[in-house]
Order: sequence, then C-alpha cells, then structure tokens
Amino acid sequence: MNIAILFPGQGSQYLGMGSEFMTSSLECRRIMDITEEVCGAPIATLCADGPMEELTRARNLQPAITAVNLMCWTMLKKAIEGRRQVRCLAGHSLGEYSALHAAGVVSVENTIRLVAERGALMDREGQKNPGGMRAVLGLTVGEVEEIIASCSDAGRVTAANHNTEQQIVISGDVKGLDQVGVVAEERGAKVIALNVSVANHSPLVADAVPLFADFMKNIEFNQPQTPVYFNVSADTEDDVVKIKEMMAHQIASRVRWFEIIQGMLAEGVDTFIEVGPKTVLKGMMRKIVPKGIRVTTLQFDTPEGLDTCLSSLED
Repeated sequence: MNIAILFPGQGSQYLGMGSEFMTSSLECRRIMDITEEVCGAPIATLCADGPMEELTRARNLQPAITAVNLMCWTMLKKAIEGRRQVRCLAGHSLGEYSALHAAGVVSVENTIRLVAERGALMDREGQKNPGGMRAVLGLTVGEVEEIIASCSDAGRVTAANHNTEQQIVISGDVKGLDQVGVVAEERGAKVIALNVSVANHSPLVADAVPLFADFMKNIEFNQPQTPVYFNVSADTEDDVVKIKEMMAHQIASRVRWFEIIQGMLAEGVDTFIEVGPKTVLKGMMRKIVPKGIRVTTLQFDTPEGLDTCLSSLED
C-alpha cells in the first residue's frame, strides 16, 4: 500500500468544521489555540458559527482551513504511526502549507503564521485589484488558454488551476472573466462562478509575491522528511531555498494539480487520503485516474470519518 496524503484548500470550508476534533482532543484544541494567538481573531468561533461571510475572508479562511487540516493530520499520524508509512504529500493551493507541516518542513505555529500572512496579503490584493475565479468544465487547459489569448483585449485572465483534464479554473478581472466565459460556453463548456472575491493564482495578486518572500526570510524551513509535490513545479523538491521561492511564487502561479496526481500515480501511489474538510480533492480523483487503474480514495474531517478511514486501511 503506497499512501499519499492530500490537503484541501479554500472552497472546502463549512460551518462546524473541526468542532468534533477540538472537543475530543487536547492536541487539536491546542492547534486552534495557537491559530487564534497568531491571528488575534476568534477563528474557532468563526469555524463553528460563522457568519460564513466573515469566515470566507482570506485573512480568516486561510488559517481556519489550515488549522482544521492540521488537526486531522495530527490524529491520523497518531493512529498510523509505526503501522503505515506515507509515501508522499501534496496540498491544493492553500493546502500546500499543511503538506509542508506534515513533511516536517515547518512547525504548527510557523505554518499558521505563513497562512495568516498569505491570507492578509491576498485579502489586500483582492481589495486593490478586484476580480474573481470561475470553473470551466469540459475543455482542456490548452483549449482554455487558446480562448484566453483570443480575448486578451477584454481584460486580464489566466488559467489558474489545472484540476483535472477538463476542469480548469480561470482567474482575473470581472470583464475578462465574463468575456472568456461567454466564448467557453459557445464552445460547449459549462462555466461556474466561484464564491471568491480575489483573483488567486493570477497576475492581479502578483504584488504579494515579493512581500511574502520577504516575510518568509524569518521563518525556519527544514528539509522535507517525506516528499512533497509542489503546486508550482508539479514535482518534489528538497532544497529549502528553492522551496521558499516556490511558496512565494505559488500565490500568483498555476496550481498544477492534474500533473501532481499523475506524477504520484506514475510513482506507484495506490491509496489517496484527503485529510481535511469536505471531499473536493477526492471528487477530482475520479476524473484524474485513468480507466483500468485501481486506487483507493479516502477522506475524513471528523473522528467518525477517521475511524472509517482507518478501517479501510486495514482491509
């Protein structure tokens, strides 16, 4: 059994996430305490009761989801230590910071510090350069790029997330998104507006890159103890300097998720566990794994879900 751990990012949130782990585990409660200390905000209350509008602000949401991811990972690690070995790790966009922690690159506190700063910078860029993101279903990344090029005079748009072969998320200003969306629909695609007010992974947030790189200079990074597949390169990396460079550029670069999962499959990974809220990444797996290849896909975000996951690993 070759296990990959996958961590979700923004878009997986829901009210109540992490609550059961916080009430049943002192370790999980401590992770949330650290999160609130670092952020100076009532993250636990926002996770439990919202309001959703306030939870989904990047400066709150990024540490909130990361805290829940780290809780889930802490409990899984405790349960499988000495019994199962993790082959590799990855996180979708924001989730990459959870993967770095799981790989031993950064501590819990520094992980939260990183995502809190990232969220604040992206929140600021979103207010300075308003935009959004839309999922384009039914076209390849090459076809989407061709449409974007044909609409270059309409606004600033980029292919931000390559999630599956025919699920591409575009990011940019509203005028550009509208135009690209119209052309994509004319070519048979389904276009869905995402509930975000920031054009993540696009040039509209690029001003945050040097500021975040500067912030990371004072954050201790260690060499990964478990291979991490990075969003920017869709490959693993051991060099700490290069890892910091990629994490800075990740803010405005494409999320190469489709390639990451393909790379894991090529390395023989046969069991994927989504560790964190909802089943977004698990759902993508059905559209990424080629027919004829059998893999096990699991997910949990509650103690009960963890028990079910562990039972599946024992089968």
